[in-house]
Amino acid sequence: MNWQEVCSNPNLKNLPFKIELNEYGQIVMSPMKVLHSLLQGEIERLLLHYAPGGKVFPECAIFTPKGTKVADVVWVSDARLQIIKHEAECSVAPEICIEVLSDSNTEREMMAKKKLYFGQGAQEFWLCDQQGAMRFFNADNELAHSQMLPDFPVKIDI
Repeated sequence: MNWQEVCSNPNLKNLPFKIELNEYGQIVMSPMKVLHSLLQGEIERLLLHYAPGGKVFPECAIFTPKGTKVADVVWVSDARLQIIKHEAECSVAPEICIEVLSDSNTEREMMAKKKLYFGQGAQEFWLCDQQGAMRFFNADNELAHSQMLPDFPVKIDI
């Protein structure tokens, strides 16, 4: 199965789960709790404040060699948005890809996604844990703060 088939399938349109594809075209579903959505929303709100240019949006499908992955929140420049805005899944990752950890995620899984996003052109990967602590990465290292948005908080308060 490919991402366009997932998007077109009427049986998959209203599932209360985050859906991704693995490298074999199999659907992977992860349930989300309210806290996950709250953190996601607060990150979006803060991004709108700290990054007035570009666009911020949730649940961004990104093509990778290991299947379609869906970043919880992204920031994309206006220039890159022109490339991806009409695609079913992003052929190029937004500049900032953010994941919010849930009970079903592991550190290993998140680091694998980080590598995949960088392979598709992301410039930074951010990870938010369930207590709101933020971690920032470029392609080579973990960072003390975002290089693209250095004033972005290292802790999200809910």
